[in-house]
Amino acid sequence: MKCIVAVPAGVTALDLDREPSAAELDAIDREMPVIRAEVELLDVQIMTLDRPLSELDERRLRRARRRVLAARVAVINQTAGASVPGGAA
Repeated sequence: MKCIVAVPAGVTALDLDREPSAAELDAIDREMPVIRAEVELLDVQIMTLDRPLSELDERRLRRARRRVLAARVAVINQTAGASVPGGAA
């Protein structure tokens, strides 16, 4: 079976061959605490996939979830403070 897909070459080449802009890199840097916390949560979830949760595992999951939430709140607060005129940067 042969699939025929029409993709404009100009648009595809532009999207895939460019480097991230300074603004995009800054956005990634701002989100990095959330990314790290989510990776830690994923690690804990993977670690507990093949066994019943022990009391220690439950604590690890709770802590990892709290870290994700705290990181998200911190990023949201930074973004809100930066977007308000006269707010803390």
